[in-house]
Amino acid sequence: MNVKAERWDAEADVLIVGFGAAGASAALQAAEDGASVLALDRFHGGGATAASGAVVYAGGGTPYQKQAGFDDTPEEMYKYLKQEVRDAVSDATLRRFCEGSRADLAWLEAAGVPFEASLCPFKTSYPPDKYYLYFSGNEQVARYAEQARPAPRGHRAKGPGISGLTLFHALEQAARRRGIALRYQTEAQRLVFSPEGRVIGVEGRALKPGSFWASLHARLSKINAKATTYAPDIAKRITATLERIMERHAAPFRARARKGVILSAGGFAFNSGRVRECAPIYLRCVPLGTPGDDGAGMRLGESAGGTAARLGRFSMWRFYVPPEALMEGVLVNPAGQRLCAEDLYGATQGDFIVENGGDAYLVFDSKTYKKGMSTLRDQSAFFQMLSMLMMFVIGRKKAPTLEALAAQIGVSPAGLQATLQAYNRTASAGQPDPLGKAAKRFFPHDTPPYYAIDCSLDSKNGVPGVIMSLGGLVVDEETGEVRRADGSNIPGLYAAGRTAVGICSEQYVSGLSIADCVFSGRRAGRHAASRA
Repeated sequence: MNVKAERWDAEADVLIVGFGAAGASAALQAAEDGASVLALDRFHGGGATAASGAVVYAGGGTPYQKQAGFDDTPEEMYKYLKQEVRDAVSDATLRRFCEGSRADLAWLEAAGVPFEASLCPFKTSYPPDKYYLYFSGNEQVARYAEQARPAPRGHRAKGPGISGLTLFHALEQAARRRGIALRYQTEAQRLVFSPEGRVIGVEGRALKPGSFWASLHARLSKINAKATTYAPDIAKRITATLERIMERHAAPFRARARKGVILSAGGFAFNSGRVRECAPIYLRCVPLGTPGDDGAGMRLGESAGGTAARLGRFSMWRFYVPPEALMEGVLVNPAGQRLCAEDLYGATQGDFIVENGGDAYLVFDSKTYKKGMSTLRDQSAFFQMLSMLMMFVIGRKKAPTLEALAAQIGVSPAGLQATLQAYNRTASAGQPDPLGKAAKRFFPHDTPPYYAIDCSLDSKNGVPGVIMSLGGLVVDEETGEVRRADGSNIPGLYAAGRTAVGICSEQYVSGLSIADCVFSGRRAGRHAASRA
């Protein structure tokens, strides 16, 4: 919308749209560099970050790595991540990310985010409360370790349970101390342009701060942040209620940005229409994040002429650890054929499952089952225990023979028999796994009864696959400004976090998204604050 200077309800040098990790990082950096900042959020702040495990992927020799006995370097971090990031960003950008990783972690600490060097001694998707440093990706898998010396780079913010609120509240409090203006229950619906085409603000709607409806909206938003994960049907009804509150009680709102608008409103996994357009197979999964991850930030950028990329890239998590023992299992498709090494990171295995049509099953014998049961409690956080009880105890299938097991799960009996025979023969001979699984997890499955866990995208065991979108607006990798299709930058408009293409837009490992939110948020905040 092109307008002349009229009445504004609020104004600042830098305007943030979406206040999660990326928005908070952008706001804090811009404020540190001398800009006045106003941050808007449709809900109660925090976004997917507040609902996350608060893992920050950091390396290059952090204090916590050193305390745990690891001598990591930016170059080793780069050599590992290059295998995951591939061409999502340029080599120069990836190197800047790795070389600045220690400083970004220290910056988070200075903002009040706590970390610790307690190293998790087993492989897991998320460490329980005793541990706050772990190998969060594929670092120890042979084909990755051949290229880069492994080091633990998953730095979990120190807090009980799922630590997302610990991380977000620290950033939120730091923002308030800095004098950053925070405006929640405020939705940016349109960008405002100067006559010359520069982005100078946003228009939308807002609930009156401190009003009954704003307070109710905030309370329901907080409930919804949990319901989206644990009760998605209830979450849909709450989301509809939140929209009705905005429609009936919000007033028009216009905010001016003297230097720049930064879009940091999350991804689009909750926008089923756009998921259907870009990669419909993922509709079989449950979106991970919050209802705010509906692509609203990306739509604002596209309305200004920005272009989006990598929209078909999603991270589908198929975690069946803890317990670590389940990595001894054999992951097969409906034809009974093995898909990949079972000790790969869960999202990497998710790619293999998607590429094979979306259906997969983990098969193992009674030895692995007993080992898993004996370690489940010690290796699991509370929320993991609930999931694993559904998958590993209640939802699993059991049969006296492989043929009977195959019939129960709908897998080719002949294919499964052939796969397990070859697998057992190689493992019994002490030969290396042809798919690269570590020797300490490569054992024959020859002791009935046999078990299977449904690892399909829409698993019927009560734990479906979850997804997050990885694509977004294309940005200038030096400044964070949103780019048009012709490669030119849109003046006054930036994007960060999952609203933008970034470090993890090709392949995800735990902690890489929040680390990229900090990296890209600070980049955008720094450049916006520097504008005349």
